[in-house]
Amino acid sequence: MAAELTIRRAHREDLPELVQLYRHLVPDEPVSTGHAEEIWERFSHYGPSGIFLGLVEGQQVATCTLVVVPNFVRGGANYALIENVVTHADFRGRGHGKAVLLTAVEAAWSLGCYKVMLLTGSKDPATLGFYRNAGFQTTKTGFEMRRLPVRES
Repeated sequence: MAAELTIRRAHREDLPELVQLYRHLVPDEPVSTGHAEEIWERFSHYGPSGIFLGLVEGQQVATCTLVVVPNFVRGGANYALIENVVTHADFRGRGHGKAVLLTAVEAAWSLGCYKVMLLTGSKDPATLGFYRNAGFQTTKTGFEMRRLPVRES
């Protein structure tokens, strides 16, 4: 029998393992635990935003970040951004990433967000299918201006 996935918001004490999980998304750009502590402190001031974790038998296997943005249009309804969606390579294809992603989306709805947006730089059909299968649609055109070069994927 497969171990059950537990999903919760991350806590400061999750940072060392979380930093290692992010290496499954960006292996060549590690963040030190000390720097992660500084980032956590800044992120903790983003109101209801949060980092969602999927755990199997206590091990972090999937995560995504939800940023809730206050809004002056749409009747003042918040909107949300999702970033850093990653599943540990040994746990992919089991639905863990999708479950964590949809938990973050439900949190956004419960916080009065009228939409949830995410961008991916991936052209991989499997990645694009993952987001479509989770219910995301390509309804807008995305633009970005970068200070750092685009990462090769």
